[in-house]
Amino acid sequence: MRLLIDAGNTRIKWALTDGSNWLRSGALPVEQAAGLPHQFAGLQDVRQTWVSNVAGEGVAQCIRDACASAQPCFVVAREAQCGVRNGYSSPAQLGSDRWAALIAAWHLVRGACLVVNSGTATTVDALSAKGEFIGGLILPGVELMQRSLCGATAQLQAMKGRYAPFPLNTADALYSGALQASCGAIERQHALLGDNVVPVVLSGGAAEALRDRLNVPLRIVDNLVLQGLLLIAQEANA
Repeated sequence: MRLLIDAGNTRIKWALTDGSNWLRSGALPVEQAAGLPHQFAGLQDVRQTWVSNVAGEGVAQCIRDACASAQPCFVVAREAQCGVRNGYSSPAQLGSDRWAALIAAWHLVRGACLVVNSGTATTVDALSAKGEFIGGLILPGVELMQRSLCGATAQLQAMKGRYAPFPLNTADALYSGALQASCGAIERQHALLGDNVVPVVLSGGAAEALRDRLNVPLRIVDNLVLQGLLLIAQEANA
């Protein structure tokens, strides 16, 4: 059995796998990381634990404490792994979540694509037709854009809005602006690839909100980081 853990900025997601089969899964907020032992209660025969952690050392220690029987392997981006080459100027500085997502997307598409993970932050990463990571963007996620603007502007308050092409109230203007900004970044990067049929592999909490606003070929994929972790684990044990 393998336990896969994706510790992001907001949530910790996990899955128990037997080979390529997903047996159980769960999630909890990052601030409740100390509750991981309760999440993992009842998991049996876990031989390996593979982790992507971008939530800091405190969360990493919670993961170690919760997985004492199968000491976790924390993934770090490499120059090359699972068919993907890392073009980052310092390969190990690429976030483990972005690296795992790139690996998962490459194995899904086996060609050029744009890999978008839309959570607390939105990452927009490009893969070449040869599986080379050629660079990417990091921008605030849809919710973070709204919270940042409200926090920095005295007369704006956090309100739940709806998308409108031309909003006529403040809540809708904030939400629609964040969506449009995210879509604009994704579509501009897609255009830079120079091929209209290249797919965008889209994952993350804001994927559903973005999908109907994007004018690009889309593949919606759940748990892209966890899928990448499984591929990394499988290669390591081949």
